[in-house]
Amino acid sequence: MSLEKKLSLQDLSEKEFSFLAERGYPSFRAGQVFLASRQFRSYAEMNIPSDLKKELSEEFYDRSLTVIKVLTGKDGTEKYLYRLNDGNIVEGVFMPHNYGNTICISTQVGCRMGCAFCASTLNGLVRNLTKGEMLGEVLAVNALKGGSLKKRAITNVVLMGSGEPLDNYENVTEFLRLLSEKNGLNVSLRNVSLSTCGLVEGIRRLADDDLPVTLTVSLHSPYDEKRDVLMPVNRKYPIAEVVKAAKYYFEKTGRRIIFEYTLIKGENSSPADAEKLAAVTRGLNCHVNLIMLNPVKERNLKRVDKDTLKAFTDTLNRLGVSNTLRRSMGNDIEGACGQLRNKYLEEQQKSEDK
Repeated sequence: MSLEKKLSLQDLSEKEFSFLAERGYPSFRAGQVFLASRQFRSYAEMNIPSDLKKELSEEFYDRSLTVIKVLTGKDGTEKYLYRLNDGNIVEGVFMPHNYGNTICISTQVGCRMGCAFCASTLNGLVRNLTKGEMLGEVLAVNALKGGSLKKRAITNVVLMGSGEPLDNYENVTEFLRLLSEKNGLNVSLRNVSLSTCGLVEGIRRLADDDLPVTLTVSLHSPYDEKRDVLMPVNRKYPIAEVVKAAKYYFEKTGRRIIFEYTLIKGENSSPADAEKLAAVTRGLNCHVNLIMLNPVKERNLKRVDKDTLKAFTDTLNRLGVSNTLRRSMGNDIEGACGQLRNKYLEEQQKSEDK
């Protein structure tokens, strides 16, 4: 099996491990290897016969990725850099909360959406992650934090790292099914949030596929002309179509919609912007998640000050818009999507140029 096509054990569902019985191994071996894969064990750590290890290793990687760097922030946030088996690099973030621990994962190597405030998209899209690579991001951290399958160290998963999840639809939805397997991590999809820049067909398809995750839509401006600049995807999927798709998602799943709104100085943060945002979301069962910009050095965008933030939130509150300011985490460890990966790639390139 070639490097490009060789999958990991994490790419297999529990049922798919039945191929071992078909090859003459005792039926219990399938369950044994499945559980070891979800505990993110290497072949060396598995208590299985050497001939089975050899056979499996020829066809599957034991682990879909390797943690190569961990940065710890003052607030307990941890940033992980993962190396995939083909050498590509992705990143994730562990965020402790009083209600549980959240892992933010990447769904693609890079991104092609071109959002003006995001570091993930600076070098474009390299490739999609497989379902097993996404699962590996969760399993690796669960193991590092001392979690098991019976007592997970991870309670919540957010697909908000590098990449656009709905641009990698098949792998992402298969990952969700693996994540929620009863004998695996068994994470309820109601504890999963999926963030999209607004791919309308993907939102509708997700609603129809009965995967009741919390849908988080990156809006970032209530005006099409401004959103066109901040988020080029708006030229294909304008705000009215995105909101209509979000409404469809709520009607099909009963799950309240979250609109992400990053406040950017001079771009989308005036009281008039807040009034327009209230008009755009009126009549929809939704919540607005306000975000303070995590500046990216390659982008000339600035955070708003406290007075601007207060005027914006006061306007939303006066107009009855449910909203909160998202807790800012990981600022001291380059917490924004793509920042750590880009820094690592830059350092690698400098090293090679010497």
